[in-house]
Amino acid sequence: MQYLTAVLYGALIVYLGGWYMDKWVGNFSLLLFILSVFTFFYWLAERLYFRPQREAAVRHLEQQDTARRAQLASQGITQVDGNVDDARTRLLMQPWWLDWTAGLFPVIIVVFLLRSFLFEPFKIPSGSMIPTLEVGDLILVNKFHYGIRLPVLNTKLIPNKDPQRGDVMVFHYPVDPRIDYIKRVVGLPGDTVSYGNHQLRINGQLVVTTPQGDGYDDDRMRYMDQFTEKLGEVEHRIQHEKGPGQSFRPITVFPYREACSYSAEGVTCKVPAGHYFVMGDNRDNSQDSRYWGFVPDENLVGRAFLIWMNFGNLGRIGSFH
Repeated sequence: MQYLTAVLYGALIVYLGGWYMDKWVGNFSLLLFILSVFTFFYWLAERLYFRPQREAAVRHLEQQDTARRAQLASQGITQVDGNVDDARTRLLMQPWWLDWTAGLFPVIIVVFLLRSFLFEPFKIPSGSMIPTLEVGDLILVNKFHYGIRLPVLNTKLIPNKDPQRGDVMVFHYPVDPRIDYIKRVVGLPGDTVSYGNHQLRINGQLVVTTPQGDGYDDDRMRYMDQFTEKLGEVEHRIQHEKGPGQSFRPITVFPYREACSYSAEGVTCKVPAGHYFVMGDNRDNSQDSRYWGFVPDENLVGRAFLIWMNFGNLGRIGSFH
């Protein structure tokens, strides 16, 4: 068993190393699930087989010691050297391969359940959500806000709330579901969303923005025009480049591509049932629904609501809109 455990840990190190060096895309939920299954079998084997064997060895040792002391006592010898306490401790001790498998099972299963059904941490990797979220922000995502979903498969088991305009949502990137994206919900099923020349319209109504002056974008290393915008009940900040707006072209063929029309003025999309139109708050520097289409309901992960750490700027810790 120790050799099998060494092979498993070796494979885990190779997998994590390749993930860290961007050799392949990792799936942490799947990894936790696999670790939970493997460590559960070790934990079960420890309870049903390995620990009873060690306890039987201890009982045998104690019986031998008792018999030896009784034999010496029958010969009038009452002072007997030797103590079996150290030997008992060594016999009961878990070998390293059980300590690092069965011993870790309670911790791994708790992390897996908390991360799968309650809250999941994420790190913001890009500047697409500036000024709301910055590169390096460590955020928490409410996993049950949009319903309880089956881990790994992401199949909805128990519905809860539907996404609302203005929600900051984490989802599996439709182009490559192994990757998680974070954007703001702009269009709900049935909405017609138009964006062009820095103006957003929903169902023909212009979303009013209020200028907030210039803001320096550390990611782009230049000043941007910043505004407040209200989507639904959520008021938040957005920013875009100075000057005229840009044109949009899809970067891939996506489902319901026929629901979108592209022109020199911008893009207009009719959101299909069971899908959502999302955009980054950094409007001119975000690959979002304007380029790759809609987010299906089965790709939803949860609603982001809290910055729990930013090691470069502790003042950013707190809730956000």
